[in-house]
Amino acid sequence: MRVAGAPISWGVCEVPGWGYQFPPHRVLAEMRGLGLTATELGPDGFLPPEPERRRALLAGYGLRAVGGFVPVVLHDPARDPSPRIRAALAASDEDTAVVVAAATGVDGYDGRPSLDADGWRTLLGNLDRIGRQAEEAGRLLVVHPHVGTMVETGEEVDRVLAGSTVPLCLDTGHLLIGGTDPGALAARAAGRIAHVHLKDVDAALAGRVRAGALSYTRAVARGLYRPLGHGDVDVAGIVATLTAAGYDGWYVLEQDVIVTGEHADPGRDVRTGLAYLRALPTVSAGLSGPAGPGAPAGPGAPAGPGAPAGPDGSAGPGGPAGPGRETGEGTGEGTA
Repeated sequence: MRVAGAPISWGVCEVPGWGYQFPPHRVLAEMRGLGLTATELGPDGFLPPEPERRRALLAGYGLRAVGGFVPVVLHDPARDPSPRIRAALAASDEDTAVVVAAATGVDGYDGRPSLDADGWRTLLGNLDRIGRQAEEAGRLLVVHPHVGTMVETGEEVDRVLAGSTVPLCLDTGHLLIGGTDPGALAARAAGRIAHVHLKDVDAALAGRVRAGALSYTRAVARGLYRPLGHGDVDVAGIVATLTAAGYDGWYVLEQDVIVTGEHADPGRDVRTGLAYLRALPTVSAGLSGPAGPGAPAGPGAPAGPGAPAGPDGSAGPGGPAGPGRETGEGTGEGTA
């Protein structure tokens, strides 16, 4: 099992005012200390934009890049997504996935327009067009269903699967929040899944977001996202399903969090998630690196003294993910 981490798990985010932003050396050193060997790219400005400089910096911490998040408008016929995709391909390494979200064109994830038939035709056509663009470059491009984008709900995910050929990024958290059972989707569409973002979620808060009783932003601030094994996503079942189907891509561990200062320790949630994954019988032999003190012994085990956070400034149990974790461009994560 190839497991990657993400700078957002340390609170590094492109959204203005998104808590305290740790410098790269702190995040990368802690990734290395947890046994991670790869990362997605993080927001613009977090890592050097030049591929050679970025590659050298990551290599100094025993890391490599495996993915970059690229929000792009696909539904508007007046906006051509090709230049943005071309730039993303040029700015990343050959083995780095381009993870595309169908952006609304406005900031934030608390509202989005509805698409008519023409809008969907444009979106699906553009999706296949940028998919061919990446394929011609010999690169992997995946579409990422995401709360507050044009592909959020179960119906929208099905429409993309039926109306395009682009592979899928299975984000277990965003799918559940949007109303899709990520385990069921993994079982019926395993052949379309080429990249995975592993998140855990508080289903009760997710339900309030779907019902319109709570904004996504406020839900995140209340702990919508949980450390792996501490929420309502069947992470173990999803990993088992994908393993049985022969999936050999990256699992990006994302424990989105907001931190309030340099003394916070958001890496504890990452440690908890890694320990949970190491305890899964289908994957334990494929992971390396220290689990860390106090990490859970396995699925459903108590977090122990090293569990997620609280008064030290990290976001608490499963800390808030952040409405804008993926609003920016060029996200990155690491592997174990």
